[in-house]
Amino acid sequence: MSETASRPVLRIAPNSPVFDLPIHVALEHGLFEKEGLDVAFAGAYDANISSDDAFVRQKEALFESGGASAYNLCEWAGFDRSERGRRRSVVASLRPAVAAQALVTFDSALREPRDLVKVPVAINDRTGSHYTALQFLEGALERDEIVLTHEGSPLARYEALKSGKVRVAMVMEPYISLLLKEGAHLIGTIFYRGSQVISPDLPPEAVAAYTRAVDEAAALITADFARYKHYIVQPVKDRLKPEELADHFVHYAPSRPVDAERFNHTYAWMKSWGLTEGRNDYATLVA
Repeated sequence: MSETASRPVLRIAPNSPVFDLPIHVALEHGLFEKEGLDVAFAGAYDANISSDDAFVRQKEALFESGGASAYNLCEWAGFDRSERGRRRSVVASLRPAVAAQALVTFDSALREPRDLVKVPVAINDRTGSHYTALQFLEGALERDEIVLTHEGSPLARYEALKSGKVRVAMVMEPYISLLLKEGAHLIGTIFYRGSQVISPDLPPEAVAAYTRAVDEAAALITADFARYKHYIVQPVKDRLKPEELADHFVHYAPSRPVDAERFNHTYAWMKSWGLTEGRNDYATLVA
């Protein structure tokens, strides 16, 4: 058997490149091969895929169909997909990407969170934009004053804001930098980690090797972020140059384990919003 054939195989369902950047960088520098892994994306990221059904979206659909063995998404959604998916999955860790979701608007009447009483905020249902909008706004508004509207993928939310369909949207990079370039302003930002979701059939040593590789990539990104910005702007490369991407709306850090205290806090908050029935626990949803 060849050395390549004997390597553990991981196929990654693609997320937006701002979140997948450590994977792109690890592939570029051969870090997975160094760890003895055969890693590749299960397909190219498609910014146009959008659905109100989470399991029809690209990364979830690839995983559910068996076309991928891992993917990353926001922390809350990692628990949600592992809880509701037909195919068994668990959260292995918190991913390296520490990204901002930003409330962005062109509306001069909207300047601070209190201006958003009963104002629909564009989000993608049960993704980082949804959960972070709730967490950010509940610090300034009563829960019944918060109104969210599902507009879909980051690109769809950007387009809804640009067209005037919505007054404010929750977006991450590269759409924050692009909207600011186009004259929008920020109402606020919130940073968050994300979940690395895996098939429990993956060998623990392969998961550990994968984590080491993306963590090494995160260190390379931190040392020279400008070198890798072209990956992040890819979905809007005709409108935003790599050098126009801001430096401060995303950063990358070593992966972190999800401990029971953090899980319990997050899961209880999700239950308080009716975003989980609360039928699972740390032992069933975390690797």
